[in-house]
Amino acid sequence: MYGFRIVEKLQKIDEDIKRDQLKYHNKRVMVSKEFTFDSAHHLHAYEGKCKNLHGHTYRVIFGLSGFVDDRGLMIDFGDIKEIWKTEIEIYLDHKYLNETLPPMNTTAENMVVWIYEKMAAALQAEERKQQYKGARVEFVRLFETPTSYAEARREWMEVE
Repeated sequence: MYGFRIVEKLQKIDEDIKRDQLKYHNKRVMVSKEFTFDSAHHLHAYEGKCKNLHGHTYRVIFGLSGFVDDRGLMIDFGDIKEIWKTEIEIYLDHKYLNETLPPMNTTAENMVVWIYEKMAAALQAEERKQQYKGARVEFVRLFETPTSYAEARREWMEVE
């Protein structure tokens, strides 16, 4: 059985650990954050159920990579959430996607590329470029249903 113990002495910065010890490595790392949103849409030029107005609870997963700062952080998960909330989700959550997205058929394949581009642009904003060293989007996965998703990857987005 695992024993539970209360830490007797909480480690203190500059006493028990020095600031130059906080950054353990200089490697590129990837962090991931997941969000959900609810939206309605319909597909054009499509014969099937999805030609009618309907809704989904979408799930989006971001994979972001970069290099850690002096604290050992690549990007704060809260900062990813803020970008999502203020620059992407506002166009998606509880919206009629055919109205709020740029002119496109609102397929998962089109939407995942739009979401990728929005996050990539947000990371390239000058103040964020300075703060998050080498930060880039590695992938975005957009689930339209629990078992169906579309994905955009950096290597595909940059070469084609």
